[in-house]
Amino acid sequence: MGSDCVMEQFSRLPSAQTIIQALESVGYLADESLATLCFLASAMQRPIYLEGEPGVGKTSLAYAIGKAFGLEVFRLQCYEGIDVSQALYDWDFRKQLLHLKRAESDSAPVDVPLYDREFLLERPILKAFRNSPCILLIDEIDRADDAFEAFLLEALSDFAVSVPEIGTIRPQVPPLVFLTSNRTREVHDALKRRCLYHWVDHPNADLELAILKRRFPMLDESLGLSIVAAVARFREIGLLKSPGVAETLDWTAALLALEATELNNHNVELTLGTLLKYREDQQRLLEDELASFPGAETP
Repeated sequence: MGSDCVMEQFSRLPSAQTIIQALESVGYLADESLATLCFLASAMQRPIYLEGEPGVGKTSLAYAIGKAFGLEVFRLQCYEGIDVSQALYDWDFRKQLLHLKRAESDSAPVDVPLYDREFLLERPILKAFRNSPCILLIDEIDRADDAFEAFLLEALSDFAVSVPEIGTIRPQVPPLVFLTSNRTREVHDALKRRCLYHWVDHPNADLELAILKRRFPMLDESLGLSIVAAVARFREIGLLKSPGVAETLDWTAALLALEATELNNHNVELTLGTLLKYREDQQRLLEDELASFPGAETP
């Protein structure tokens, strides 16, 4: 499939079921509501705003869509203090200086302007706009500040960015944009209104078991059921950080590496670091909950 028509065909997918099947083929299990949102975002050329706890599959969805439909993913990791230069472009001052020195040594006029595309350092948003159709992933937007949100709102409203020395850059086909948030702070309504919103929750027991069996085909059904039931229990007791799907996968991998055939207090204690990443959560589990989780047995 040619890259010039990939996004056009993606935006014309006939149903959410098609997306579900495509995602399943690359190992990502999505429900109808999430697949429908992806279809609508591509058809309406609107960004997708994915909110939810860490580890529930927000970032991996963008990569799965890219893999399923042959679209390159350009990822911008947000952090406190990020500014436009890290997201859009900067100038390669070292290369500009070398260019000037070369011209001086040759006693010849500078034949290329210093602010030419040759010296432009493209950051993820500009790369996405210049290489579309593609996926633009803006990860953990809740870590950025108000000024950066305002820049994003302007860029994503018109799918256009301005480089004063070069001009306005618009993609021929807008990228499919995913914004993710762990909800460490509230993002302004203006940016959310531009997007299609979806809260990504922890999967239900059946879906999580299906995810485990997809990733670990050798997983015993009984052990898989015990793992899923245990994780569901841990999510209900008010931990500082409930385990997400990523942690469930790590825990399962650890148990299989230890050749566990069932859950018991001993192998749970040994592998707890793959599942819970706060000392307080581990202490609580060891002191109060370990003997009562589904499927647990004292060895």
